[in-house]
Amino acid sequence: LYILLLAWTIGWALKRVSVTINENARPAGFAQGLAQGAMMPCALPNLLVGVDVPIYAKNNTGRTYKLGYTVGVNACGAIFFGIFFWRLNRWKKRNDVPA
Repeated sequence: LYILLLAWTIGWALKRVSVTINENARPAGFAQGLAQGAMMPCALPNLLVGVDVPIYAKNNTGRTYKLGYTVGVNACGAIFFGIFFWRLNRWKKRNDVPA
């Protein structure tokens, strides 16, 4: 139940931020690209269940937005996979049995 509630909350926040960015008359810049890039992986559960969430601002500044988006996606991935592999390494060390 908590996982579903968390997924719904993340999806709602992602959609709200994306709609706000896309409704703004000013083109999205580096900071908006960074935010949308960091939240892009969170869109997967919503997309899988058929909820269409925008993950990229149509009205953007070009290179600066794309740089922010790329940094956001990569930072999110580095944090996720960094924590995953750190925990995996700790688990392996804890379960190593000396010969």
